[in-house]
Amino acid sequence: MKTPLWRPSEERIQQANITRFIGVVNEKYDLRIRSYAQLYDWSVEHIPDFWATIWDYAGIKASRPYDVVVDDLIEFPGTRWFPGARLNFAENLLRFRDDHTAFVFHGETQRSVRISYRQLYETVARLAAALRRSGIKPGDRIVGYMPNMIETAVAMLATTAIGATWSSCATDIGPEAALDRLGQVEPKVLFTVDGYFYKGKPFDSLANVTQIARGIPSLVKTVVVSYVGERPTLDAIPHGVLYNDFLSHGDSPELVFEQLPFDHPIYIMFSSGTTGKPKCMVQGQGVLLNHLKELLLHTDLKREDTISYITTCSWMMWNWLISALGVGATIVLYDGNPNYPDAGTMWKLIQDEKISIFGLSASYVNFLRSEGIRPGRDYDLSALKAISQTGSALSDEGFAYVYREIKSDLHFNSISGGTDINGCFAAGNPISPVYAGELQGPALGMKVKVYDENGQPVLDRQGELVCEAPAPSMPLYFWNDPGGERYHHAYFDVYPHVWRHGDAIVQHSDTGGITFYGRSDSTLKPSGVRIGPSEVYNQIEKIGEIADSLVIGQNWQGDQRILLFVKMAPGQALTEELKSKIKKTLRENASPRHVPALIVEVPEIPYTLNMKKVESSVTNIVNGRPVTNRDALMNPQSLDYYEKLLPELQK
Repeated sequence: MKTPLWRPSEERIQQANITRFIGVVNEKYDLRIRSYAQLYDWSVEHIPDFWATIWDYAGIKASRPYDVVVDDLIEFPGTRWFPGARLNFAENLLRFRDDHTAFVFHGETQRSVRISYRQLYETVARLAAALRRSGIKPGDRIVGYMPNMIETAVAMLATTAIGATWSSCATDIGPEAALDRLGQVEPKVLFTVDGYFYKGKPFDSLANVTQIARGIPSLVKTVVVSYVGERPTLDAIPHGVLYNDFLSHGDSPELVFEQLPFDHPIYIMFSSGTTGKPKCMVQGQGVLLNHLKELLLHTDLKREDTISYITTCSWMMWNWLISALGVGATIVLYDGNPNYPDAGTMWKLIQDEKISIFGLSASYVNFLRSEGIRPGRDYDLSALKAISQTGSALSDEGFAYVYREIKSDLHFNSISGGTDINGCFAAGNPISPVYAGELQGPALGMKVKVYDENGQPVLDRQGELVCEAPAPSMPLYFWNDPGGERYHHAYFDVYPHVWRHGDAIVQHSDTGGITFYGRSDSTLKPSGVRIGPSEVYNQIEKIGEIADSLVIGQNWQGDQRILLFVKMAPGQALTEELKSKIKKTLRENASPRHVPALIVEVPEIPYTLNMKKVESSVTNIVNGRPVTNRDALMNPQSLDYYEKLLPELQK
């Protein structure tokens, strides 16, 4: 019998949003649901009723009601949600217009800015008026090449208020990678900055902005926020104008929200781009409904909460975080290196701003562990009630670290989904126990199953994460994919009318929880035995001499052998003794199949901009295949070392 790391108190259960939601469902449908598992089963067995109840519970503002919830659940892909409804995404996020704090901005320079819901509404109104004066109309695209700052959120809200479509990436990616993304959607307006800060140093980004703007002939305005300077010179930038000059001035203009169909494009999101040019996934107003479901029910967000996530506007967690405006909570935006000037930076922020819900990645947790950081000892975390974790799978030891060294009484809400759906396939909930290494269960309304190699549902065995029914935030279509072939190929080629997400998972019959083992296309198969990369990582993380690692499969003599690349902790060396220790740990705690054929020290592990390890690029190098889109990596130079190693690895 497994022992949970945390059980919610009766008081916590009674005060949870999801408990109130269960009461609404029980009363409306004459049911006797008492647990999350029962609520989940109802949500996927009665999909239209579930999403209709979410619509009402979240208080969706619409100028025209929907005719039906969904036209045809069998038409997958191609399902139409809430036909007939007319609404506006930004209007639903700007429903509060009082003096409650909407945003708090902090950057590495210790600069801090606060803005109330009233001030936010007025600023969005000014920017929306300026965009309309520039000729922007519904369906046009507006993009951001921005840090994680208030102006980025204001630009998105003004964009969606007037019915245009928003897409963004962070200023820490190179101009070619930005053009690969933003250029594809032919935007009319580019919002950007004169520079950004990283590890205390200012970086001028105007040269990059100039290259990007010159590479997008559709632009009519390039709006530049002054961040590192006062009034930068914009002479070289096509259609350049300073943000403060562009804003509408004088009396506050009326903010007119365009009323649009439910399937009107709101966001264009990008895939990581590690296997080719990034896919452009067009998402409609279903993102609003899904985000509010996750924030209210899975995250237990309330108006009195303060929420923050370590993210940039390149990652879907930024979009998710900004949707917290729809609950009326306070959002803390942090721009820069979360470990500058030291690893206590975010924990001091949680202490000072009394952050109650904090989001981080598995790699950040592992960094804290490797550095011996003890936030619960060194900072006042009394306001912190939940931690949300995503990005990649976290080991049992990572879960235990959170409860041991951060806080023993909090909801550790490990979640997993994707940019593709701008949300979660699996998530936590505040009324159920938390078990080490397990997400608490599938997300409400997401008909998640685990398929074996024969396409049959299984429990307690590793298999493919699939979703057997549509959900409102799934992409409407891919950009420049008129026949839908690329969309279909991405998710539906393997199992007809079933979404295959590409994650290897196990669902546990005893707890209902889900363990993630990494991308299924990174699965190792020595002698045909399927091994998820995180099965190796979970063991390597126990070895203090190693700071980070990457495991891949190399095609070798008609089979596949495992290669393990390790980045050493400061002051440590990869000795023969340590190699033996690594092999012994894997053999005894995993299996002999998990033991690598070679263990190689490397200076860096490659990561995407979304902080996911990039097994695929190194796999391509080692197996003599080309690597495309290095600019999609946070540290593309790291691949140079693996290429130099190739002759040795092929001996």
